[in-house]
Formats: sequence, structure tokens, C-alpha cells
Amino acid sequence: MARFVTVSDPADPRLADYVRLRDVNLRKSLEAEHGLFIAEGEKVIRRAVGTGYPARSFLMARRWVEPLSDVLERTDAPVYVADDATVQAVAGFPVHRGALASMKRLPLPATADLVADARRVLVLEDLVDHANVGSIFRCAAALGVNAVVLSPRCADPLYRRSVKVSMGAVFAIPYARMTSWHDGLSELRAAGFTLLALTPDQSAVPLDKALAAVEGPADRVALMLGSEGDGLSSRWLDEADHAVCIPMSAAAMANGVDSLNVVAAAAIACHALMR
Repeated sequence: MARFVTVSDPADPRLADYVRLRDVNLRKSLEAEHGLFIAEGEKVIRRAVGTGYPARSFLMARRWVEPLSDVLERTDAPVYVADDATVQAVAGFPVHRGALASMKRLPLPATADLVADARRVLVLEDLVDHANVGSIFRCAAALGVNAVVLSPRCADPLYRRSVKVSMGAVFAIPYARMTSWHDGLSELRAAGFTLLALTPDQSAVPLDKALAAVEGPADRVALMLGSEGDGLSSRWLDEADHAVCIPMSAAAMANGVDSLNVVAAAAIACHALMR
């Protein structure tokens, strides 16, 4: 059962896992060094624990102890209980959801192992916005995509903002991070995947048409999504089997709307992948 500890000093070293949660550079360094991530809110904490992530500790206002009692009674991690002002001083902002948990990261699988039994995979190249990554994971989980592969420089799905935006969906979709961007797609090709590169270029093959033309007994497709600003790199576009697009309406094009943001495009593409 959890050990309850009342704390009142924001500088208490036992709360170091929760310091300045909006400081991206600090959090990247601290979380990498200690192999942790932060889950925020009752629902996300439940999903993290329920999918097998071990808890290092919890930090919460006293009113959240009872709603989370069934979770806390199954762990021996310390539960630091503080008033709202102390939690805010540690985290660096008002924690409206009231409860935080520091969770241990689990080792990521190798890309080849991750996709061994997968049929539909998303591949994210250098997306830097954590909210976008979390939203894409939520789309993938909701629409049945089997796995997500990240380029080496892609934003962390377990960063607090990603986890929060995804509502814990980052725990539901298995993912791996490539060890090499330069030849990272070769592992997917070796596993029998057709590589489709999603682009706003309306001269590309419509996504539905490309999916209908996929051949092979496994019918395995890896759909590549590029960074928010520049899209897919020229190297990955060249390595793809087909460049594909989501067709825009003539009216939209006439009004200067020639593309979707990456999250909207991902949602439409995931729906098409799993039809």
C-alpha cells in the first residue's frame, strides 16, 4: 500500500520529479536522466498504471486521495500530499486536475520487433510539437492503427503535454524510435511494408487510390507523416513507394485552402488506413 507523506515546502528534494513541468529543456534533461515521465489527472494516471507503467511517486491535493484510493492501495510508491499552493509552486502552474504521478519509463522495442505482427503503421518524421504528437497517437488509438514508429528527432510521446492531449492514448499504442534517420525506413521495407508518404501536393496519388492498389499477402502499409513546417524530408519522399495526398475540394483550393494541418490529416489518413 502507498506511503502517505504530507509536504509543505516546494523545495523539498523528494518532489524533484515534479519541478517546473512547463520548462521543456529542464524536463527533457531530468526525465531522460531518471527514466521517468509525468502523468497528470486521474484518468491519465489510471491509464498509465493500468498499462503497466510502475509509479515512482505521486503528488496531489488531499481531495484526490479518495478518488484514486483503489490505485494507491496497489502500490508502495510514496504519495506526497500538499495544498494547492505548494503543488502549484513545485509544478510552476495551477494543476487543475489536482493529481500528478511520476512514472518509470519502460524500455522501447526495436522497430523490427514492434512491426513484426503489424499491418498498419504510422511513421512520424521530426514532429516537434508535443501536442501534435499526442493528438496523432489519440487518432491512431481511436481508429485501430497497430503501431507508431518515430524518427530519432521526433517529439517525445511521454512528455507531459503529449500524454495530456492524448488522454492517455500514448499508453494504448505500441511505439518505437528509430536508431537512424538516414536508413530507418529500410527496416520497414525489409518487413514487407509499402511506404506511403503523405504530402499536401495535389499532384500526388489520392490516398484511397493508393491503398486500394496495395498488393501482397500481408497488405502491410506504413504511412509517413512529416514535420509541422516543412513536411517530409526530400530523402524520405524519395524512398517512399508512393507520394499520396488527401484531395482538397475545388472550392477549398479556389479559396486558398490547399492543405490540412498534420493532426487533421493524420485523423483522415488513419480512418482511410483502417477501412
